[in-house]
Amino acid sequence: MATNLREIQMRIEEAAQELGRIANEKGLVCVTAESCTAGGVSFVITQIAGSSGWFDRGFATYTNDAKHDLLGVREETLKAYGAVSEQTACEMASGALAACPKANCAVSVTGIAGPGGAVPGKPVGTVCFGFAVRVENAAAPLVQTTTEHFEGDRRAVRMQSILRALQGLIESAESFMR
Repeated sequence: MATNLREIQMRIEEAAQELGRIANEKGLVCVTAESCTAGGVSFVITQIAGSSGWFDRGFATYTNDAKHDLLGVREETLKAYGAVSEQTACEMASGALAACPKANCAVSVTGIAGPGGAVPGKPVGTVCFGFAVRVENAAAPLVQTTTEHFEGDRRAVRMQSILRALQGLIESAESFMR
């Protein structure tokens, strides 16, 4: 993904507008669970006029305690896989939906924005995402996870993460059947 910040910012704004259009069209209500983006996805969403009709809340869960306390991420998951893992991203997205009964679409973001924090196998720029959709009559939400590796400084990694989170929400929203 390009690290031209001006281009990324334009794409973020376009993606947020598109998400709003699709969410309104399909009757979706979104929720976010963010770690390395620290509320950046929520901020961008709420820049869209009328977002209160399709965005309920955002969780900025920067620490493991916050992930556990607010989203129900299991301590066993954090110990076994770490905060930056698809397993944690899955539990964050599911936990956000569980904490927000109105919502039917969620995104979670957890990663290493840098400049420090890298560990073996997880370099700076590693970001895991969870995309959850509440399905009628299903016992649990459907959750898809993915891991991306972004380049650039802390700001570039965070902005690319925000864009990818919005793109994943759009994909989830487009597949949502009312």
